[in-house]
Amino acid sequence: MSYKSDIEIAREANKKPIQEIGDTLGIEAKHLLPYGHDKAKLSQEFIDSVQSRKSGKLILVTAINPTPAGEGKTTTTVGLGDGLNSIGKKAMICIREASLGPNFGMKGGAAGGGYAQVVPMEDMNLHFTGDFHAITSAHSLLSAMLDNHIYWGNELDIDIRRVQWKRVVDMNDRALRQVNVSLGGVANGYPREGGFDITVASEVMAILCLSKNLEDLEQRLGEMIVAYRRDRTPVFCRDIKAEGAMAVLLKDAMQPNLVQTLENNPAFVHGGPFANIAHGCNSLIATNTALKLADYVVTEAGFGADLGAEKFMNIKCRKGGLAPDCVVLVATVRAMKMNGGVAKADLGEENVDAVNQGCANLGRHISNLKSFGVPIVVAINHFVTDTEAEVQAVKDYVADQGAEAIVSQHWEFGSKGSAELAQRVAEIADSGVSQFAPLYPDELSLFEKIERVAKGIYRADEVIADKKIRDQLKLWEEQGYGHLPVCMAKTQYSFSTDPNLRGAPDGHVVPVREVRLSAGAGFVVVVCGEIMTMPGLPRVPAAESIRLNTSGEIEGLF
Repeated sequence: MSYKSDIEIAREANKKPIQEIGDTLGIEAKHLLPYGHDKAKLSQEFIDSVQSRKSGKLILVTAINPTPAGEGKTTTTVGLGDGLNSIGKKAMICIREASLGPNFGMKGGAAGGGYAQVVPMEDMNLHFTGDFHAITSAHSLLSAMLDNHIYWGNELDIDIRRVQWKRVVDMNDRALRQVNVSLGGVANGYPREGGFDITVASEVMAILCLSKNLEDLEQRLGEMIVAYRRDRTPVFCRDIKAEGAMAVLLKDAMQPNLVQTLENNPAFVHGGPFANIAHGCNSLIATNTALKLADYVVTEAGFGADLGAEKFMNIKCRKGGLAPDCVVLVATVRAMKMNGGVAKADLGEENVDAVNQGCANLGRHISNLKSFGVPIVVAINHFVTDTEAEVQAVKDYVADQGAEAIVSQHWEFGSKGSAELAQRVAEIADSGVSQFAPLYPDELSLFEKIERVAKGIYRADEVIADKKIRDQLKLWEEQGYGHLPVCMAKTQYSFSTDPNLRGAPDGHVVPVREVRLSAGAGFVVVVCGEIMTMPGLPRVPAAESIRLNTSGEIEGLF
């Protein structure tokens, strides 16, 4: 049996004008700023007007550690949202925007797949409504103003050896990781070392995704630390007087983007922090607004539950006062087989033993999520090559872990294939059994918080950090930042910091290479192992296959 490609399905979508999608949520056309006919931004006036309403139920979709076999977390998020609407529930979807870097690198699109997609798919994966460009521009403005301040006399006495603020670009470009700037003589400033991160790793991105409104955004921007003086005291963005102009550039980017699924259900697509570098969640303003507009909000957190879900619980929920009512943990038979040692080329052959061996990774995530006090459902994202025996093996294993697994065929059948999953998720969310609590209290020291995540979630025996890093954490505590949560930056492919160590390893060591204070966003980034805040392109980038066909349509993006 042949199946249509994701892009073929997306092009056949019967999209409704975005004003009609807004009508289903009670949003008048005057509160929508349209970007074409099928996407629009929501006005701050409308957002403010619904804040007194009762909030709906919050459902988090997360997954096992990603493998080349594919897990389909976004596809499941979209399929579940459509499924809830199909059984008579009023539901919304909240997902992140896609970065150009992974799209042209190796990850591909981020709008779902099969018959569980958000559209317009091409727009979402490219320039969309310009939010990422605005973030890049705001970040770059601060970079320019910082070096300009140094050029014109350095009144703040900035130690140019201790400039913390890197530049950003939304593209995977390893050549920019470390650069020299201001070369070329007196007219170009004072030469120093610098570097680039990818835009989704910018603190500006994190701030936009955690701010409540424009006023909060501007205040947080002002609190960012950009450099240190010779006496080691911090220099803030507000000292450079850049936060006002940055907020102006971000004015429209701050507003959630409204789009629709293939089944014409509403979705907010907003924000895009990386989950292995930043906190990896849809914006707080989009999620909170959706909770006021729908009875159920389905959102996702990036990569596996050890990264995305952990940060969703410990950072986003903590900052936003949120509490999930149910967690859906996505797994596939194919991924279980790969964790069990089967090569990608052989995944189409039945191998129940490999499924059983590979379920350890799934079991670890179930155990971890239970520690947050939230009920869990495992969604088996069905592939057409899955056999009944393999699916049953996963169901039996999950039952042994004290949870339940439900097969969902949303990729193949849309909401008809996810109805059973949606029914069960709604029942659990409505039951009120969730007793959510973050992993650690604010009062723990920063290093104790790092250990709590490394030992409690990653199952490490030890965290290694040299004296310089420990002293830096203590200094930040003395400066009043000890209450902040930690944002762990590590590989997404393993519970450990070794991307090749699959399954459910324990007894390993987590080496802390660097710590960064994101004072505006309100967390401490802990860089572990060999993780990079500026990714590189693979040997054969996806960009090599992306082009326009003779009809002017985009080919190769998905």
